[in-house]
Order: sequence, then structure tokens, then C-alpha cells
Amino acid sequence: MAPSRAPSALLLHSLRSLAVEKSSCGAAVRALSTTSPVLQEAEVQRPSFYQNPDPATVFVPRLERKLMKAGNPPIGSRRRRAALAQSPGIPFDQLPYQCFQEARKILIEDRAEKLKKIETERARIARLEEADPATFRGGEVYKQKRLKSMRAELEELKILADINDPNVKRRFEDGKGDMNKPIYRYLAERKWREYPRKILVQRITQMNVVPDVIPTCDPILDIKIAFGRKSVPPGEFVRSDISENACQLTLQTFERGEKLVSIAVVDPDVPNLETDSFDSRCHFLATNVPISVTEPLVDLAKLSADNQVLLPWLPPHAQKGSPYHRLSIVIWQQKDNIPIDLEVAKSKVQREGFSARSFMSRHLLTPISASLFRTQWDENMAGVMQRAGLEGADVELKRKKVEPLPYKRRNPPSFR
Repeated sequence: MAPSRAPSALLLHSLRSLAVEKSSCGAAVRALSTTSPVLQEAEVQRPSFYQNPDPATVFVPRLERKLMKAGNPPIGSRRRRAALAQSPGIPFDQLPYQCFQEARKILIEDRAEKLKKIETERARIARLEEADPATFRGGEVYKQKRLKSMRAELEELKILADINDPNVKRRFEDGKGDMNKPIYRYLAERKWREYPRKILVQRITQMNVVPDVIPTCDPILDIKIAFGRKSVPPGEFVRSDISENACQLTLQTFERGEKLVSIAVVDPDVPNLETDSFDSRCHFLATNVPISVTEPLVDLAKLSADNQVLLPWLPPHAQKGSPYHRLSIVIWQQKDNIPIDLEVAKSKVQREGFSARSFMSRHLLTPISASLFRTQWDENMAGVMQRAGLEGADVELKRKKVEPLPYKRRNPPSFR
């Protein structure tokens, strides 16, 4: 057998060149892939990712809770944030996927078709507005009815033109949608009706705000309650020291234009010891409050005492031993947005024995939303009542003992 020889210099050169070409090809393949660069980048940025998470890319539940405690909640859905964290910095509408780009072409063509229909409908509305009502069989009534129908069709076309746009959905998920545009109002109302509205209707129905306070209510605007920084879900108990000051309401409407509303906070659970029943008390009443899709915030403490407030805020209170009190918040829309005369309204309004039904029928109001929170006796209630000048903090209510009927009484002699 011949002895082994060292490889020649030419063979070593060939092997080295082959290794270099193979490594360069492998680097090119890894650069085009969508997994390994992300893994390498994640390994480099892992300390900053866990110490200072980004609200736009965080998808770990523990880090999401950390951001929410810090007052900087995550942006959008978790699925979208995970996709952004695991993809290179490519614009949303330039993703290098052929199927995605082909789908965008179809959506662009569909939107162009809807825009043509919008222009046609606007031209038809303009021609109808210029037409003489005498040329129609129904006259001015028919013309206005036809215009209302055509304008509703125009709003629907505007929604259909943008409903499938990925950029519109992304801006809506990020909370950057312009509520002046029909598509964002539509998306916001649809999201509200999917779950929050069902919870609101359940609370006001099960806790008998309807019909104890108002006869009926079909909520068409979202109402949120907050005392300072504390957000209060419908029906939650609120401590007396927190509810001592007036609350802030977010009345989010989904219709274009401004509305004039009246706001009442009514307690229908005031014990009446003389009649052994319950009376109603109004803790706050205001009228002529303007709201719109872009200005939904209403601070009850900052409303004008000269033009809006009929009854100022009275801290909710409950005597010791009494059942919990339902503080019902009712929102009425004023007819044709006509302001209410405050002097006339004040002469017929009283805090004790307040009737929401009478106030509603007297001023031709329509209930458009309602909510509530609850209060009960706690360790701070006596101080709140003393500061507000309310009596009864030293009184404890006890249930009256009811004697059983004669045929239900126990008769010990009969046991023998």
C-alpha cells in the first residue's frame, strides 16, 4: 500500500474557493428568508425588548400587562403586533407576497367602481335639489323623502368604498380613525354593538333601570362613566369617597352632526319609612348639553350653572342597613335640538320625589341611552354625608320582624 501524501496546493485552493462560494450562497439564501434574520435581530434586541417593550410590537402577555400598568396600553390586536415584531421593516402596502398584491388589485378596482357610483349619486342628488317640487305628484314632501333616501344610499356607498381597505382597518385598530368619516363611525358602532352594548342592555334590564326609572330605552350611543381616573363599568359599586364629586361621561354617538341632550342621575331606591316603600331622588339634572362624534366628553362638574344645570351634583349616599342604591344615569335627546328654557324647567323640578317620566313627557324628550352604578354604606359614608350637610348618618335601618300567620306558627303542645 502506498504511503499517504499531503494534498497538493492546487487541491487546497479549489476546496477553499468552493467553501467560500458555498458560504456566500448560504448567506444570500438566509438574507432572503423571513425567519433567520428575525431570530438574529431578536437575539440582539432581547434585553431592550423585555426591559422597554414597544406598544406597537409587544405580544407577550406579561409585557402587555406591564405596559397597561404603566398607562401605555398596547396598540392594535396581539396578532398584528406579533406580525410586526417578526417581519422586517417593509411598508404595509408593499409586502412582497404575490397573493396579497393580487388581492389588493381587486380591492382597488372595486373601490374605483364604488367611487364612480358615488359621483353618479351626487349628481343625481344635485339635480333633484334643483328640481321644482311642483313637478312631483307628492310635492315638497315627496322631494324631501326622496332626498333622504338618496343621501342614505350615498352614505352606504361611502362605507362600501372603504370597508375592505387594509389601511383603513389598520388605522381603526390603532385608534387613529377620523370619526368625521362614515367608515370609522360604522366600524366603531359595529364594534360597540358586538359586545359592550349587549352588556349595557343587560345591566339596565336586569337591575330594573327599565322600567323603574324610564319606561323603555333602546341605546344608540355608547356611555362610559369615570370618576377621575377610575373607569366604572355599568352596575359596579363605587365607594362613597370616590362618588362624592361629580363624574365624567363619555357619550359617543355614531351619527353625524351635533345633538342637544339632557342628563339625569336618579336614585330610585330612597327608603320611605312612613309608607314602608321607596321614593326617587334626583342627584343631578342638566339640559342643553351639546355632544358630537368628535367631542363626546361631558364633565358634569364643568357644565354651566346659568344655562345647563338644573340641579347640581348631590353625593350619592345610603344609610346603614339599607339595601344598595342604584344611581341611574339617563340620557335624553331633545326634540329637534331645541334648547329648553331653564327658568321654566326649574320652576317644575324638585330633587325629592323626582319623576323621570314626568320630566321626559313635559319636555318631549327621547331616551337614547342609560347606565348605572351602585352605592352602599361604607366606612366613609358618614363623613361624606356630614360634608354635604345630609342628615341620617347616625340612623341604622333594620328590617321589621314579620310575624308568621297563625296556621304557620309552631305549637309546642301539639308536639307531645
